[in-house]
Amino acid sequence: MIEGLLRELAPQVLGVLVRRYEQFDACEDAVQEALLDAAVQWPAQGVPDNPRAWLITVASRRVIDHIRSESARRRREESAAVAVPADEFVAPAPGEERTPAGDDTLTLLFLCCHPSLSEPSQLALTLRAVGGLTTAQIAAAFLVPEATMAQRISRAKQRIKSTGVPFGPPPEPERAERLRVVLHVLYLIFNEGYTATSGPDLQRPELTAEAIRLARLVRRLLPDDGEVAGLLALMLLTEARRAARTGPGGSLVPLTDQDRSLWDRRLVEEGVELVSKALATSALGPYQLQAAIAAVHDEAPTAAETDWPQILALYGVLAGLEDNPMVRLNQAVAAAMVNGPRAGLDLLDGLAADDRLSGHHRLAAVRAHLLEMDGDTEGAARAFREAARRTLSLPEQRYLEGKAAALA
Repeated sequence: MIEGLLRELAPQVLGVLVRRYEQFDACEDAVQEALLDAAVQWPAQGVPDNPRAWLITVASRRVIDHIRSESARRRREESAAVAVPADEFVAPAPGEERTPAGDDTLTLLFLCCHPSLSEPSQLALTLRAVGGLTTAQIAAAFLVPEATMAQRISRAKQRIKSTGVPFGPPPEPERAERLRVVLHVLYLIFNEGYTATSGPDLQRPELTAEAIRLARLVRRLLPDDGEVAGLLALMLLTEARRAARTGPGGSLVPLTDQDRSLWDRRLVEEGVELVSKALATSALGPYQLQAAIAAVHDEAPTAAETDWPQILALYGVLAGLEDNPMVRLNQAVAAAMVNGPRAGLDLLDGLAADDRLSGHHRLAAVRAHLLEMDGDTEGAARAFREAARRTLSLPEQRYLEGKAAALA
């Protein structure tokens, strides 16, 4: 209970401090220290009546101590010390308590996903500052040494500091694009959790859970945004299948072979309701379309009853909205299911020249499946082996090698 409360409050408190003191790195360190204090004290002494204010007070004192220790910041130190005595309760700034508690969290998300940061830095900083994961947890999720991840996060904070990014909502002309980046970062976090790009495990449930939690938060802050709803729906409809995706020993189970009784129908129903409402009330967007495709899969009682013509039509609309080779790769699969494997293979030929996909294991894996459907077992076995060589995921590698061996 306390752990969940601290995770919920952490980005709110960090947002207040960054807005107040404008030092992201010092504020983030102070919040982490305050969270540790709370984790130790609250179980023994009880949760304060106003836990958010308690954390703001403790973290603010740490920031002020940091400011006082830097002689180069003496003028700011004196100003802060006069305004907020370190030995007294740090009262909220004017208007702070009238502001909805989550507003600063959305602003914090925009900051962590600022375009000046690289994609890996956006991912790491979002998980650290907004998600509340430790550096060790993030490093483990992305299979890099903790020291490497610590450097990545430190560089991201320094980048924000050096570029002088103000803490506040982006200007209206930039808002839609900045929100797109935020949603993309959450999408990448979820995807890494659902199908890890490397390592011994197919899935990292802690990342999918965190991505869903953050998507729910953004949805709560922006309830009328159709793409926010679409992304949350897509996550829920995909996460619903997680229990059926692995067999004994963590082996991969493809969608067509999954035991659908293991799917989480509660998540399916919530996801279908979300995307249905978004499609009916909002401008059409890529996340809504992907969620609609996932809903068609999840609502089919069996793999054989999947409405592939509807899925093919949805992929056609999606391909018209964004130039994404993965979309066209999935469109090829749908075309094969509707019009036969040759139709899908013809579409793959056009993708082979796309540098964004040409070396990806999924292109070879899809080709292998379509060749197998077409009766070319020798060609399918070669393609399965090629896909196995290209992937860094051990469960995917074992599955692809097993398919190749079965066809040999």
